[in-house]
Amino acid sequence: MVSIDSDLGLAAAVVYTVFLLVAAVGDIRTRRIPNRLVLVLTVLGLTYSIWATPVLPGVLRGTGGLITGFACWIPFYVLGWLGAGDIKLYAAAASWLGPLHALEGALIAAVSGAVLALIWMIWTSGAKNVASTLAIAAARPTMLAPGSNTVAIRKTLPYGVALAIGAIVAAWMPGLLL
Repeated sequence: MVSIDSDLGLAAAVVYTVFLLVAAVGDIRTRRIPNRLVLVLTVLGLTYSIWATPVLPGVLRGTGGLITGFACWIPFYVLGWLGAGDIKLYAAAASWLGPLHALEGALIAAVSGAVLALIWMIWTSGAKNVASTLAIAAARPTMLAPGSNTVAIRKTLPYGVALAIGAIVAAWMPGLLL
């Protein structure tokens, strides 16, 4: 969890939020999340975890969050439902949160993702076609995953947005679900 109990903690929470918002906007625009952004977010997250707690518990918290965040979403990458950038982004964000809040953020992201997917299907297919789109998505979930050409990519859901929402809510409202 990102602590906002001090001025430095509040500044860290704002930096964390800005990085995630930049990633979400980039995902909407290009369906890509830059590795540099993920790397900086990870390094800052591990540094924050060590700063917020004593060194060894901080290292354990940061790496535990990173591993938990990765483990929550890697099955969806393996199934072809999410891109690698999405997985890396959430793992980086989770390095700030620690394992428990990374799990909480993943749950919030899953709910956010479901809502965004429904909105996305209505927007891209029209309200009349939602039932058929849902049936197709149930049969072929990869239709929501990144495609290889620009037209196909524009029709995919930028799931980095849902992941960013989950991570931000878990940071600013810890204990909301767990």
